[in-house]
Amino acid sequence: MKSTLAIRIGLALAAALAVAQQRTATVTVSTTELTGLLDMGRMALGQGGLSEEPMWESRAAEIRALRPRLIRLFIQEYFDLLPAPGKYNFAALDRSVDLILKTGAKPLMNIDFKPRLLYPKIDQDITEPNDWREWERLIAALVKHYKDRGAGIEYWEISNEPDIGEDGGCPYRFRPDNYTIYYQRTAAAVREADPSARVGGPALANWRSPILPALLEFCARGHAPLDFVSWHGYTSNPTDFRRSIDGVKELLAAYPSLHPETMLNEWNLSLMKPDENNLAVQPAFILETVWNMLEGGLDYSCYYHIRDYHVEPGAFAKFMSPHGVAFMAGWWNRRPQYDGLFDFQNEIRPAYFAFKVLSRVTGQRVKVEAEGVRALAAFDPQYEMEHVLIWNFSNAPVRTSLQFRGLTGNTKMERVKLDARDPRPDEDSRLKFQTAPTLSPQDNQREIVLDPYGIELWFFRKQ
Repeated sequence: MKSTLAIRIGLALAAALAVAQQRTATVTVSTTELTGLLDMGRMALGQGGLSEEPMWESRAAEIRALRPRLIRLFIQEYFDLLPAPGKYNFAALDRSVDLILKTGAKPLMNIDFKPRLLYPKIDQDITEPNDWREWERLIAALVKHYKDRGAGIEYWEISNEPDIGEDGGCPYRFRPDNYTIYYQRTAAAVREADPSARVGGPALANWRSPILPALLEFCARGHAPLDFVSWHGYTSNPTDFRRSIDGVKELLAAYPSLHPETMLNEWNLSLMKPDENNLAVQPAFILETVWNMLEGGLDYSCYYHIRDYHVEPGAFAKFMSPHGVAFMAGWWNRRPQYDGLFDFQNEIRPAYFAFKVLSRVTGQRVKVEAEGVRALAAFDPQYEMEHVLIWNFSNAPVRTSLQFRGLTGNTKMERVKLDARDPRPDEDSRLKFQTAPTLSPQDNQREIVLDPYGIELWFFRKQ
């Protein structure tokens, strides 16, 4: 009995100590101070590199609800664009392009394929086609096809992860010297078909690769246009993304004649450390990473990816080495995956709802000051609502004081909590409505406790 009592007393003391030591935070929203546009649609999505099938076809409505501006699409060899000399086949690729257009987004087209006719030997280090003119005609025909269809495609990205080749699921492995030539000739073919197209790259796996400074120097000398630079990142530390943005911008500063947009167009948690806890942490990780991207002045990002998907080894054996196929198939068909907003069975994941709440902080950015947690706020004129998104990217709860300045009269608040741990995947279970307070100019402050990796969305209709 005494031991049981001692345990209870110990637990009570520990609980009291935990409350006493609980972290605190403040969030102050100046509801009448607008600071510019907040275009959350630029923090967009990507899919591809796995199959010629439209992998998330049945989820178009859900993706449309996120309001992305761009969706990055890999053009891999499994689309079979050049089945015979001078004969083009865009039918399979059309399905994936049309799927993106159905969401209201525009495709960011990633050129990442090696037609067997132009690359008869499978070797990732063979980067030049055996007939440059035929390659250029193919690229020009591809761009013209979508221009004539009225697809509205602006962005054409030249190569994918050229610094690591088959280890990144790509058929090319470039050096700085041969990438610049490939880029020059491919960009010229794109612009030949559509002079208004925006061309760029190199979509590096590692932004520190010497390929990027070589491309910058090459384009600064006037050898090729460069409308955007792109790179990737997979790390569970959101500040690493900010460091890569700062690093790329530092490289760009050495070439003041260049003014490319910046795109971090593949990103997610660390891929090498799969963890089932990712599903609960991932929503807050997404918000924290997007915040770092916005603070770093990034122009676009593409979260990779929309849906996890098994690969067909035979499809990749047509253009990758046996080792490359084994790596690709082993990665996607034998390892646990937490990348997708939808899983292998097309079930919705908590990460989807992170983008759902992000889509609601778009429009006129509202001034918000936060200490101890993060927050974003915006007035959406379409809905006549002001939204405040608050999150705690830490493994400890945070008692948070939330204050709204500039309210006029009594204001009915709505409050939603993103629940990443509820086993039910539907929206009402993930985005749970909480007790909705009414605030006024004199009574404009409330306290909440944000759970570890907790997320809340507060909103109200403007008077």
